[in-house]
Amino acid sequence: MNLPPDSEVRRVRAHGLVQGVGFRESCVAYARANGVAGWVRNRGDGSVEAMLQGPPALLDRMCDWLRHEVPGARVDALDVRPEAAPVEPSSGFERRPTL
Repeated sequence: MNLPPDSEVRRVRAHGLVQGVGFRESCVAYARANGVAGWVRNRGDGSVEAMLQGPPALLDRMCDWLRHEVPGARVDALDVRPEAAPVEPSSGFERRPTL
């Protein structure tokens, strides 16, 4: 996957009922279907963290989808933080082990 030159990187943390409901798998499927690069993983505090890379409008849509449309999940808060540059450039989207 070649990302456009106007791509951004965002670190996202979802809080609420987001573990044990297929959140990560849904995130991987959505990202791959829509051309978002990066990764997703569970955190030990019960949240889910993702690093998203792609065009700003696409990342806006994915963040909105994460907030409201992940089947079976209840997102109480979604923290989105821009990253200055790709910390780990990615060409796909993967599920990582819990941190």
